[in-house]
Amino acid sequence: MTKDSALPDYAALQQWWVDQFAARGQNAPPWQALSGDAGFRRYFRLASTPPQLAVYAPPATENTRAFVAIAQYLRRFDLAAPEILAVDYDAGFLLVEDLGAELYLPHLTPGSAQELYAQAMQTLLQLQQVPVDPQIFPAYETAKLRSELELLPQWFIEQLLDYRLSRDEYGLLHGCFAKLEQAAGQQPKRIVHRDFHSRNLILRRDAAGQLLPPGLIDFQDAVIGPITYDLVSLLRDCYIHWPRAQVERWVQGYEQSARAAGIIPNLRAGEFLRWFDWMGLQRHMKVLGIFARLSLRDGKQGYLNDLPLVLAYTLSVARRYSEFRPLVAWFEQHLLPRIIAQPWYRRLDVDL
Repeated sequence: MTKDSALPDYAALQQWWVDQFAARGQNAPPWQALSGDAGFRRYFRLASTPPQLAVYAPPATENTRAFVAIAQYLRRFDLAAPEILAVDYDAGFLLVEDLGAELYLPHLTPGSAQELYAQAMQTLLQLQQVPVDPQIFPAYETAKLRSELELLPQWFIEQLLDYRLSRDEYGLLHGCFAKLEQAAGQQPKRIVHRDFHSRNLILRRDAAGQLLPPGLIDFQDAVIGPITYDLVSLLRDCYIHWPRAQVERWVQGYEQSARAAGIIPNLRAGEFLRWFDWMGLQRHMKVLGIFARLSLRDGKQGYLNDLPLVLAYTLSVARRYSEFRPLVAWFEQHLLPRIIAQPWYRRLDVDL
């Protein structure tokens, strides 16, 4: 599906939410269209009391039934997922609680990060203690991990960089993919949001201005999967970065909290960090492919600007582990010259 083919009949969507308010004996409030996300969903903020969002989620591309089921399930365990107020599954129309307009990302600074990430990690710890329901959350199986990793050669290497891989080069990549899949399989399995980062966490405060647990959005692809997946999404965010030493302190603190909560067993020194690093390597390899696809297939060119940070994460982690030395050597010899020539490339002198 192309970007343009996902556009709805906005008149039908507006009439639907007008009818929803009329059924409650209310007039439909004024509304404002919001900028879209990486998917095909479209959002409209309604000036209602309490605040609400109207959403168009194209049935051909968006799993609205999963979104609704997961939202209702998470709310049962006091997580700040939006209340579902009305839904038409066939049309892809929803009215949902508006958790707020403030995303985490613009509020993250060296001065605020400790407090904001403490709240986010406490929410993640709470999420990982929610009982797993396999009827709602599918397993994040090895085949799914592999299909995601294949986005790297398909979209980033061959299409964006226009580099044709040989059979031996495919073999090198697939050998690394297998190592990452094996490492993911060793981790305890819990509910995984799959996009637990600064653009999907809503900053919330109470009437007195005290920070509240973040609101959760964009969780329709949640699965049962490796315990470090959401943590690495949060702390090695594709849209903001922090010094490696700070990230590792946060990881160590989370490991202690997870162990105290009974989520993970006692581990050998460094094992949890290795899980975290390798899970991040899998995620960032996948994201290189996703951001390339968003640009080439969906016309969302802004994601190219985020590629340098994702590349920096990928190479900085791979360089720290001997298992990936052949991959790094090949990448630096064959791909980096093409990458440096790209108009979106910029060198990042950061400690990751």
